[in-house]
Formats: sequence, structure tokens, C-alpha cells
Amino acid sequence: MKQSKYADLVLHNGKITTLDARYPQAKNMAIKDGRILGVDDAEEYEQGPGTKVIDLKGRRVIPGLNDSHLHVIRGGLNYNMELRWDGVPSLADALRMLKEQAQRTPPGQWVRVVGGWTEFQFAERRMPTLEEINEAAPETPVFILHLYCRALLNKAALRACGYTKDTPNPPGGEIQHDSQGNPTGLLIARPNATILYATLAKGPKLPPEHQLNSTRHFMRELNRLGLTSIIDAGGGFQNYPEDYAVVEELHKRGEMTLRIAYNLFTQKPKQEKEDFARWIKMTGPGKGDDFFRCNGAGEMLVFSAADFEDFLEPRPDLPATLEGELKDVVSLLAANKWPFRLHATYDESITRFLNVFEAVNRETPFKGLNWFFDHCETISERNLERVRALGGGIAVQHRMAYQGEYFMDRYGQKAAERTPPIRRMLELGIPVGAGTDATRVASYNPWVSLYWMVTGKTVGGVAMYPEKNRLSREEALRLYTQGSSWFSSETGKKGALSPGQLADFVVLTDDYFSVPEEKIKGLESVLTIVGGKIVHATSDFISHAPPALPVLPEWSPVKVFGGYGAPLDIRKAAHAGVPVAQTHQHGTECRQHGCMSSWNQLINAAESARNRYADFWGTGCGCFAF
Repeated sequence: MKQSKYADLVLHNGKITTLDARYPQAKNMAIKDGRILGVDDAEEYEQGPGTKVIDLKGRRVIPGLNDSHLHVIRGGLNYNMELRWDGVPSLADALRMLKEQAQRTPPGQWVRVVGGWTEFQFAERRMPTLEEINEAAPETPVFILHLYCRALLNKAALRACGYTKDTPNPPGGEIQHDSQGNPTGLLIARPNATILYATLAKGPKLPPEHQLNSTRHFMRELNRLGLTSIIDAGGGFQNYPEDYAVVEELHKRGEMTLRIAYNLFTQKPKQEKEDFARWIKMTGPGKGDDFFRCNGAGEMLVFSAADFEDFLEPRPDLPATLEGELKDVVSLLAANKWPFRLHATYDESITRFLNVFEAVNRETPFKGLNWFFDHCETISERNLERVRALGGGIAVQHRMAYQGEYFMDRYGQKAAERTPPIRRMLELGIPVGAGTDATRVASYNPWVSLYWMVTGKTVGGVAMYPEKNRLSREEALRLYTQGSSWFSSETGKKGALSPGQLADFVVLTDDYFSVPEEKIKGLESVLTIVGGKIVHATSDFISHAPPALPVLPEWSPVKVFGGYGAPLDIRKAAHAGVPVAQTHQHGTECRQHGCMSSWNQLINAAESARNRYADFWGTGCGCFAF
């Protein structure tokens, strides 16, 4: 008995995947002071007077997922305002949600659908029409973002934005007009998404109290899906330090349930060097702690290097000013030992970026500097070798799962087979981390990304990649855990369930390693632990769940529709008066317990009478005993 090392938490009777070669599989684990104390020797630690013991009931446990590219700080400020179409199976369902939310949204506010979906996920396999959007919401402004390529605005949103027949096209974008010269409601990104994001920024913001609540809900939603860490890639209209005040406040309060390492994203064209020079004086890589810390610069370093992809349009040619502007910024960052990341889609752009990096490296060596590219969908073999030679990494995301059909239409099936060439990156020994780039193109659901890496399929079911460019389940999981840790300079601190590493791990609804491939994208967490503390619990572990959060504002779509993939029967139950956190957690589990008859009975009764489920709890399975 190791009397001097009583554990705070012991978990036993599990199928634990450690990703540690010394003991790849374990049955139990002990935690103390937020770190892994022991693996497969938990009986040594069970006798402490304050030890909490949890029976895992044979479930699969994995290290906490770590998204190497997500926009959670920006997303958190707006999450409670957004109607998410992520995972919605049909356009008819999506339009019904839109209509209902428009009716609930008060005057002066908008309904926003901000990415995370594609028409290919819908049974109808088509976009909504402007007529359908106007019919669903005749009076409430509606803004619907579709990938990087376009946004759909109803007539009320056009009025709110002041877009008329006399409004000129902004640089880099197009306001579509009809034959009479009136704006139709379609905004086209040509060649970049500036018009889309600038229009979205015209909408009202949540007050600070609601932004705090919104950010907490977004973090909890990510915890529900198994995320314990992310690297925030900044974003347009995300100013430092102003727009970081909310997450800073949550950090001070001890209310973070997700570890965040953040990169600073320049905001001023032609003044990028001044931005970074100012920030270098204010903060620096590693400043902060294990929950909230600065990670470096990017993903925007200079606006002239922005090669945002829109596969409905030809590849944009970047301006001739790119090389000089990028060299000034990268030289400044390298001289101050700031890691940096850069959005890079096309190989033609990557060639120019690497020319700059190699020139800077000759003057100020990059050795020991964790720099990396994001995306790299069409990177060539030669440029992969150049990245390796400079000691760089590549953060990959499942954007092609949402845009693959468009890419293949433009460039062909053969060109799509290595977009990006993840297998070759790994063969060359390049650090690779997985992520989503949520929320404006792909969904934040990590399991859709893992599904994409394993199957090579889009969310619409189209097979893109041959077997040689697909990953095994363990390889994909490693990229989402150990792989991503390199990108925040935390290798060996997180990513495996090993003694001394941070106690961040997830207990799954089903076994990731044995479920059919199509079910990977439907996995969730039933128990998420960050730093040894439970941040999400449901199903068998509901008694350990943290207190529920109210949803602010009262009209928030999150209160009714929940997060990713909430089934429509759960949405109906929530609309009948049941808090969505309860219906989402327990409705899904009822399916797994085989009590669909009880579940349907409760839904029908609640929906018809508009009663709360409290009147019916106890008539079904234990899922309804709170």
C-alpha cells in the first residue's frame, strides 16, 4: 500500500487505451492533484479517506481529445446566439428549426446559422433557396453562412445591413442583384470571405454576462464530445486583448472546463508587423498556465498571404507584396522566439511561403521553434520535404469532409486522393495534429473528423481517399491527442494516460475501436475529466455531473435545439419544456437501454399537452431518475 500517495480519484473496471507503449491497455487508473498517479495499479491507492472511486462498467477510456485548430474564443462569444445545423439530417428539418427560432427571436436580434454544415449532409442534397428562407422568417433577420463561399440573407437581414441596389460591391466580394438591380440576399466570396465576415459583424452582440454564459456552454458542448484541450487559431474580428476578456474572466473564476492555448491573429492590413510588435511587448509564448496560455502568432500573419479556399472559384493569385510583407513579420517572430502558424491551402501558395521561411531561416534559424502550416490540402511532395527540413509541422482538419464534392467537381477525383496527404506526412516524420477548423466551415465535432481520417469519406458519404491515404483508428486517435500536443509545445505533458501527465481523459458511449465505421461519427462522452475534475457526466455517471447551467439569453437556440446532432425527438421534448441538457443526455441513453417505447410515450405526452417531463419521470427507465 502506497500510504503516502493516496489518490483523489480512482477509476476501475474499464478498457483504457493509454497510448503509452509501456502499457497500451489498462483496466484501472489513479489520479492525484490533477495528474495521472498510476495506471493498472489503482488498488495501491484506494485506501485514502478522500478518494473517489468510479466503476467504469467496462467502457472504453481514451486520452482527452485535443483540437489543434479551433476558433473557440470567438465561437464562445456567439455560441448561444447561433442556430446550429451541424448534424441535421434533412433540409426540411433545418428549415423547421429556422422558422421556429425566428418566431422565438425578439426584435432587433438575428437568427444566425454560422457554418458547420453542408447541403450534402441533407437527405435532399441541396441548398435552401432564398424563397424558403424568406418564407420561414419573413420579419426576423436571418444570416446563413455556407463554407467560405457564400452567405444567404433574407429580406429582413438585407434591410438590417443597409444593403440596397445602390450598395457597391466591397473589395473581394459580390452582392448578387436581380434583373431590377435589387440585392437578392446572396453574398458571394470572390476571392475571399471578407464580405461574409464583415456582414456577420454587423449583427448585434451579446452583453458581457451572456457572453460568459455562452462561452461556458460552448466549452461544455465540446466536453460532451470528448474534447479536453484545443489550440485557438484566432480569427477575423477577434482583437487582442479586448475579445479575450471573457475567457480571461472565466479563467480567473476557475470556470474553464477546456484547456486553451491561443494564437494571435493580425487584424490590420498593412499594419501586421505593428500588431505583432505590440503584442510581443504584452505577452509571449507560454505565458499563462495549463488552462489558458499564449501559444504564438497566426493563423493570419499578413493579409497578402490569405489563400482562403473556395472550391467553387478558381485558386486566387496572391499579390506580389506577399514576400516582403511576410518576411518582415516572420523575421520579427523568429527573432523573438515566437512560434507561428499560417493558413495554407494551395501548393502554389505554400511554395511562396516556404521561399520566405527559408530566407528568414538563413538569417535567424528556426531550430526549436514550433512553427507550422494549417490545412495544406494540395501540398506537394517537394514542399513536404521542405517543411521537414525546416522543422515545421502541419495541422490538418476535416474541411474536405464538407467541401470534397466541390473539390472533385473542379479538380477531379484523382487530385482529391491526397487532400491532404496525411499518410505521407507521417512517413516523412513531420509532426501532424488533427482538428476541425470549426465553426465556419466544418463542425466542431471531433468524431466527424476522426471518421473522415479513418474512412476517407465526406459527410455526404462520398469516398475520396484510397486506403493508402487513410489512417487506422489508433493512428487517427494519436493525431487528435499526442499529435496535437506538439503544436502547443506540450509534448509529454498531455496526450497519453501515463504517470505524470495531465489527468485529461474521456469515457465513451461505445467502443471507438470496435464500432462499425459509420458509427464513429456518432460517438460521444459519458464522462469527461479535465485535470482530475469531472466536467461532463451522463448515463451511468449522471450522479457525478456538474451543476446545470442556465442558458442566456432566454431566446437562445441552444436552449431549445441543443448542440451537435441532437435528434429531432429530443428537440421536440425540449420545446415541450424539458431543459435540453437533460433531454439530450437522457434521451440518447434511453435508446441504448432499449426503452424507445417509454421514450416515445413521454415525448408524445409532453408534446401534446405541453407539460414538463417531471409529470412523467419514473414511468420509463432509470434515465429519467434525476
